[in-house]
Amino acid sequence: MTLPKRLAGDFWGGLAAMLVALPSAIAFGVTIYAPLGGMAAAQGALAGILGAMALGLIAASLGGAPRLISAPCAPAAAVLAAFAIEALRLGHESQSIAFMLILLGLMAGLLQIAFGLLRLGNLIGYMPYPVVSGYLSGVGLIIIGSQIPKLLGTTKDLGLWQAVTAPSLWNVPGVSVGMITAVVMLLAPRYVKRVPAAILGLLAGLLSYFALGAMGVVPLVTEANPMVIGPLNSGGGGSFLEGMSGRWQAAGTLGIETITLLIFPALTLAGLLSIDTLKTCLVLDAMTRSRHRSNRELIAQGVANIGSAAIGGIPGAGTMGATLVNLSSGAATRLSGVFEGALALIAFLLLGTLIAWVPVGALAAILIVIGIRMIDRNSLHFVKSRATMLDFAVILAVILTALFVGLIPASGIGILLAILLFIREQIGGAVVRRKLLCNQHFSKRVRTQEEMQIITSKGDCAAICELQGSIFFGTTNQLYAALEPELKTRNYLILDMRRVQTVDVTAEHMLEQVKDMLAERGGYLIFSQLPQRLPSGKNIRRYLNETGLLKSSEAVKVFDETDEAQEWVEDRIIAAAKLDLVAETTLDLPDLELFKKRKTETLAAMEQHMVKVSYQAGEKIFARGDSGDELFLIRRGAVRIMLPINDTLSHHLGTFGRGAFFGEMAFLDGAPRSADAVAFTDTELYILSRATFNSFTDQHKKVALGLMEGIASVLASRLRYTNAELRALDA
Repeated sequence: MTLPKRLAGDFWGGLAAMLVALPSAIAFGVTIYAPLGGMAAAQGALAGILGAMALGLIAASLGGAPRLISAPCAPAAAVLAAFAIEALRLGHESQSIAFMLILLGLMAGLLQIAFGLLRLGNLIGYMPYPVVSGYLSGVGLIIIGSQIPKLLGTTKDLGLWQAVTAPSLWNVPGVSVGMITAVVMLLAPRYVKRVPAAILGLLAGLLSYFALGAMGVVPLVTEANPMVIGPLNSGGGGSFLEGMSGRWQAAGTLGIETITLLIFPALTLAGLLSIDTLKTCLVLDAMTRSRHRSNRELIAQGVANIGSAAIGGIPGAGTMGATLVNLSSGAATRLSGVFEGALALIAFLLLGTLIAWVPVGALAAILIVIGIRMIDRNSLHFVKSRATMLDFAVILAVILTALFVGLIPASGIGILLAILLFIREQIGGAVVRRKLLCNQHFSKRVRTQEEMQIITSKGDCAAICELQGSIFFGTTNQLYAALEPELKTRNYLILDMRRVQTVDVTAEHMLEQVKDMLAERGGYLIFSQLPQRLPSGKNIRRYLNETGLLKSSEAVKVFDETDEAQEWVEDRIIAAAKLDLVAETTLDLPDLELFKKRKTETLAAMEQHMVKVSYQAGEKIFARGDSGDELFLIRRGAVRIMLPINDTLSHHLGTFGRGAFFGEMAFLDGAPRSADAVAFTDTELYILSRATFNSFTDQHKKVALGLMEGIASVLASRLRYTNAELRALDA
């Protein structure tokens, strides 16, 4: 996009955003200052305009989210209006309260700068949706409740319920103006797309007021007229400066105790403005496929709120409505926000007299519509489902706390409830994904039929438990209950940790107890596939090592792969059955399972047709794609069959030990090798090629037939064990 086009887009975007932000800013200012009485409503309107100007100019210039529009907002109006009412109740004078409002803006800005410097902006991503939904709905209801008495035109001393139940005190012309404003604001978007609904509603309110004035129903004066904002005192004569000077002079009447009372409201205000801003930034990121700098934005918002307070404006935040209008109107850079602030000042200077005629009822109606739109009505569908009923309970709790306690306590309650729901969800899920015995599931070590019979009959002394999720104080009891039956009957317990997300010290203590219980019977606690790099950055293997679990006893073993752990357990089971599995003596042909019970003379003749070969550990015997028709029989050592995935990764298909054979598929069909064969240890082999075997069969047909039957028998046996294993996994 060329520079002229970008500037044009930024200008029109800033203009449209100003038209959206300015009426709301005036309404928010009137809401905050109106309780102070006298000309406070006009002061509030002026404070809203000044806030829109300062926030637009400063936040846009310094911020970390281009095209974000900052202006006075609903959370600021809710907090400051509540503070002003409470300060009046405590007996403070109006001038002192006006200064305290400025001081609150300054303190909130300083806190936001601190938030940014401490990099707290990153925490917005962890704000649960039910908390945000309840918070927005709570703010909306607070605004509606505070504006209904103003819409009805009752005195400022009446609360919501008193105002609603006293129709005799209603100002019917004022109510009419407000209702016309609300109806136009609600219906305008259906017919007019280019002009913001708030502007059309405000114009409708002004015109209806002048129409009622022409009929003599309402006074056509701005002085001492409670139905309109009144003069802003912005003309010459230095009245604005005198007003600001008077507010700062009120600082002398404030004591330390009063200033101390500002700390919590300032923290509340800073927190809400930060959340509101960063929430809008997230929406802007999603729409523009960009990424804002949250901590820089917080610092910019803090500086902008300090600047706004310094000139008598009200604080604010990045606002959703104005930002979306800015974006849709062609804004391309942060200059759009600067244009919005500058145009707000120009509008104030040019239209100051007209603003004095704005009806209070029209502003109240605009805020009521804004409040209604802030209520998250979509969350009502959570009630229909039992699965989301508790999420709706969180939203409802946040709303009720916001209405009857405060907005910051509401956010705190919501986050606490969301954490409890998360813990409940973690506890409700099964931490043991699958449990199998070692005579149901076998390692990839290819064993002889005699060995497999031993594992099948004795393998129930070992169990494999595949764990998942978070193992922490909330799930420790569940895990122990699942493991307890195995602790009474098994000598080996393998914990597959590949799907575990985290382990805390409570879980580590429980695993220590499990290890001790197994050690009392000479058993072993075996860990496999301990995660070394979780998304959180935690290394579970290092953590368990630092806590002492992995190095405290010989009863704990750790393996990189579950298959390796199971192979180790199977070796011990076979060794315990007195089978000489691990002896590294070299087998001769009569010792191999395929040739047992064959005549010595015949085997001697066959051995002459075979080649004896040795390989060192790690040496490749053949590679995938190689041609060959040889059958390999292992005299000593072990061979691993690996399926290459890429240049660096391979998948372990199986391990063949002493007495086993491999390469039978190419021996039978002559096709290229389908995987790599690598010597796992120093290995000695017999190699029998198909061509040599065919020539041998001419003289020894019975032995040749026996060899083929033996190969078929072993393959059938492997298939049966595989089928049994699949049934166990499917159970």
